[in-house]
Amino acid sequence: MARPEVLEEVRDAEREADEIIEGAEREAEETIEEARKRAEEIRESAREEAAELREERLEEAREEIEAEREEILAEGEAEREALEERAEANHGDVIEYAIERFEEAVHVQT
Repeated sequence: MARPEVLEEVRDAEREADEIIEGAEREAEETIEEARKRAEEIRESAREEAAELREERLEEAREEIEAEREEILAEGEAEREALEERAEANHGDVIEYAIERFEEAVHVQT
């Protein structure tokens, strides 16, 4: 093969190699860009899931707090009713005791 033909084949091979390299670089850039987009989608999805989980946990905590509050209020109401019943049961005794003390004080003065 003549020298000009060899040089032409070398140039053709170099052009073909350059095209292959350029194609591979474009493909690599596209792959990287797709990976970045996918990573951002995954991050956004994770943020949304975290927000949903946080809201679920907050709601559960609110429900637990409300249940405890209702329980405390019910216990307080039961204690109040018990105190009122004891006070009412002792009402007569208290009046009788007060009258006895008054009478004793009056007798002491006379």
